[in-house]
This record gives sequence, structure tokens and C-alpha cells, in this order.
Amino acid sequence: MTEIIKNTLRESAFARWMAIFFMSFAMLFAYIFIDALAPFRILLERDFGWTPDIFGTVAGSAYFLNVIGFMLVAGIILDKMGVRRTAILSALLMMFGAFIKSYGVSYTFINGGFGYEFFSSFLPRIPASAKVAIVGFAIFGAGLEMAGITVPKAIVKWFKGKEMALAMGMNLAIARLGAGLVFFVLPEFALLYGFSTTITLSALSLCIVVLSFGAYFLMDLKLERQDRESDVPEDLFKFSDLKQIFASKAFMIISGLCVLYYVAIFPFQKFALGMLESGLVDSPIAANRIFMFFPVGAMILTPFLGWFLDSKGKGATMLIWGAGLMVVCHSFFAIFPNFSFPLALSAIVLLGISFSLVPAALWPAVPRLVEDKVLGSAYGVIFWIQNIGLFFVPILIGFVLRATNVGIDIAAGDSYSYTWMMVIFASFGMLAMLLGFWLKAEDKKKGYGMELPNKVK
Repeated sequence: MTEIIKNTLRESAFARWMAIFFMSFAMLFAYIFIDALAPFRILLERDFGWTPDIFGTVAGSAYFLNVIGFMLVAGIILDKMGVRRTAILSALLMMFGAFIKSYGVSYTFINGGFGYEFFSSFLPRIPASAKVAIVGFAIFGAGLEMAGITVPKAIVKWFKGKEMALAMGMNLAIARLGAGLVFFVLPEFALLYGFSTTITLSALSLCIVVLSFGAYFLMDLKLERQDRESDVPEDLFKFSDLKQIFASKAFMIISGLCVLYYVAIFPFQKFALGMLESGLVDSPIAANRIFMFFPVGAMILTPFLGWFLDSKGKGATMLIWGAGLMVVCHSFFAIFPNFSFPLALSAIVLLGISFSLVPAALWPAVPRLVEDKVLGSAYGVIFWIQNIGLFFVPILIGFVLRATNVGIDIAAGDSYSYTWMMVIFASFGMLAMLLGFWLKAEDKKKGYGMELPNKVK
């Protein structure tokens, strides 16, 4: 029987890395679409009538369905249906939502296209384009977050006891490449072909997500058949198992750290370009290139940190350092609203290092705290808590920007003040760092192995 087990796809380095490549390649295009509007916030204000709070509401809408319970359901679906079926379902949801959102922010729609009169007939303060974008983004976000919990469970399935943190790091690196392309490629593309065409093509790229998850589906199906032939025992999920998730203090601490950290990252991405344009440069293209160092830096460092975590450990320490570097970055922009190019670039690079440290250590830590049979549900709970923050914080930031910039006229060339926004983001980072210290103390007391290597020798 041992010989049969050795011949499964999981034991082939090429096969397991290829399986995760398909998942990661899909997430690259998903991450392109999630931030596709970020470089065009000022254009949306000028041509579509969006105010900062409207933009923040649209950004937060990606998490609305997840906040009201879909994320918890998605975790259970993952544990009951398995990785491959959940992956396909998530891809179809993303594609459907992306098409709706891209239509809502098209000039075809705002010039009287199908549905424009209906969406203009209620809530007059919110532009019709924003309402359609909210509907589409909510559906897209449900699919994205479902994929977000499916990919790490797939990595655990293929890499447990092997290069698990490195695999998660590579997955994050490829996804970060998608985020980097948003700020580097999309503005240039929009100059050549127009805003609506750019957003439409980013939505069409979600077809690649379906194809990539389809390729993974076939590999996962073969692995499952080999596991059955090898008599690998399967511990089946039961609803009663969910209690172990909420009974773990360490799990709830890491969930709190996750939400506090990510609400200071993803909402910041959506408003960062406006801040850089206001404090440093007049050209949005130049601001895009500065901010590009954030996802690209994270992309380069995360796999290395994953390798370090597999080989040397120190996961809890990495979480503390990552949160601390984020505090430094956000505090800099809060204290120095008018900054020089070298200082702004240094702060963004620090943020990229931070965004390597925390995700590289956070996601591989979860399998240490719960059993594999509830791992999907555990990731679902973390993402649900995270999504609550990601839903409300962009809305909060939009209202804070509007309240602290009364009388600002974008059409007249005025710039926003972003000081209070950055104070809020820095505060979230400080709280995340404190939870990191608490988690390290809890690990020392209970022996979860947060500081130990992932790789089994």
C-alpha cells in the first residue's frame, strides 16, 4: 500500500505545483478585476457623478453578501462539496458579477442603456451606474471570497507536511501580480482604448478564471480517485464539528488580527492613488507607478518568506513585524501630508514588505488550530469576519473624506486632505500588532507551534 501512496499525484512535485499554479493563475485575473476601478476614482467623480462616499460604498459592496452570511455558508459548502466543485461555482459567480459591474460603469449604460431608467427611479442621490456596480460587485465579491477560502484548502490538501507556506506564498505572489497590473497597465490601456473598454476587458478576463479552475478540477478528480484506491482515510465533515472553531481562543485572536490588518490594506489600495496625486504628483500615471511598488514588492518577497516559514518557522513573530511596518507606513502619510518622492516610495516599499510578512504567516497558521475536516469552515469564518470590516471600512473612509473636505471642487482642481483617513488606517495596524503579541503569548502557553517550521522532516 505504501508504494501506491507514493505514486499519487500529491507525491509528484511537478503535479502538486502545477495544480496550485492553475488555482493561482485564476486568482491573478480575479485580483485584476477587484481593483480595476481604483485608478479611475477621479474620472468616476467627474464623468459618472460619484462622490468619495459613493466610491467607498461601491468598493465595500463586494463584501455585502459575505457579511450577511454567505461566507459562512461558503465554508460549509467547501467542506461538504470539496475543493474542485466549490472552485467552479466561485468562478461562475465572479464572472457573472463582473459582467454586471462592467456594464454599470460603461458609457453605454449612463447614456440611456438598458435598465438605466429603472435604476435612476429610486435613491436619486446614488447614481444609477453606482447602483448597478453595487449589484454586480456584490455577486463578484461572493465568488471571489469563496475562491479565497477554496485556494488555501486546496494548498493544504496537496502540500501538508511539504512546502505548504511556500505554496501559499507563491499563490499570493501571483495574485499580487494581478494587483500590480491594475495600477501599471490599466491606466495606460485606458489612455489608448478608453475607460469603458478597459473595464469590459478586465471583466472578460474572468473567463480565464473558469478555464483555470476547470484544469484544476481534472487534477483534483484524479488525486481523489488515487486516494480512494490507496485507502487514504477521509474524516467526514459534520455540523457538530463547527464548535471547535469558535471554542479556540487562538483562532479568534488570529481572526481579529486578520480583519484589522486587511481593513488597513485593501481599502487603502482603493484610495491610495488619490492620496499620492494630492500629496506628490499631478499625473495619475506617475502615482500609479509609485504605488505599483506595493503589490510588486509583496509579490517578490512573499514566496521567500513562505520558504523561511516552512524551513525555520517564526510565524507569530512575522505577524507582529508585518503589522508594525504597516503602522510606520500609514503614520508617515498621516504626519507628512506633503511628502517627497523618496520618502513616499520608501513608505510604499515598507508597506509591500508588511504585506509579505502577514499573509505569508497568517494563512498557513490556520491548519495548526483546527482539523482538516473543518478547515474550509474555519477559513469561511475568518473571511466572514474579515469581510465585515472590508464592507464597512471603505464606506467609513468615504464619509470621513467627504466630512473632512467640505467645499472641495474636483472640477476646479482642488485636492482632498487624507490625514484623518491615514490616522484611521494606522490605528487599525496598531491594534493588529497588539493582537500579534497576544497570539504569540497564547501560542507559548498552549503549544500550537506557531513559531515552528511547517515542513515535516
